Amino acid sequence: MARRDDAAFAEFVTARFGALHRSAYLIVADEQLAQDLVQEALTKTYVALPRLREPGNLEAYARRVVATTAFTWFRRKGWNNETATATLPDVVAPGAVDDVAQRDWLWQALRELPIRQRTAIVLRYYEDLTEAQTAHAMGCATGTVKSQVSAGLRTLRKRLGDDVALVAELEGASA
Repeated sequence: MARRDDAAFAEFVTARFGALHRSAYLIVADEQLAQDLVQEALTKTYVALPRLREPGNLEAYARRVVATTAFTWFRRKGWNNETATATLPDVVAPGAVDDVAQRDWLWQALRELPIRQRTAIVLRYYEDLTEAQTAHAMGCATGTVKSQVSAGLRTLRKRLGDDVALVAELEGASA
C-alpha cells in the first residue's frame, strides 16, 4: 500500500473506522469531535502512505496519528474536560446501582482525566495494547506510558472512593 493504493486504503478505512472512532471518542469524550479527529487522522495517514516503511502497520500508524492529533488539539486549544462542581457525587455502596450506572460513573471519572492519562488508559485497557504498543501509539517512551497509566488509575481510585471495584474491573479488562 506504500504507493497510495486507493482501493486498499478504502478497504482499510471501511474495516477500521469504527474501532478508530471508538478509541477517539473515549479519548476526546465528544461524538462529533471524535469523528473530526478520525477524519483528520485518516487524511494524515493517507498523505503519509508513500513514506511508510512498513505498510502492514497501517492501523498502528493511524492509531498513533489519532493520539498525537488529539494531544495537539488539546494543547493548542487548551481544552480541559474538568468542570468545577459545588457538590460531589454520592458514593454508592457496591451492588446498589445497576451496571449501566456504574459504567457511567466510571466514564465520567475517566473523562475528567488529563488527555495523556486518558489516552494511555484507553489504549492500554480498552484497546488491549501492550505497554510498548501504547508507547508507540502515543509517541512516547514505555516508562511514560507506565507513569501516565499509574497516575490516571491513582486519580480514578481517589475519585471513585470506596468503589475501587470499578477501577479493578477496568484494569482486569485487558487480562
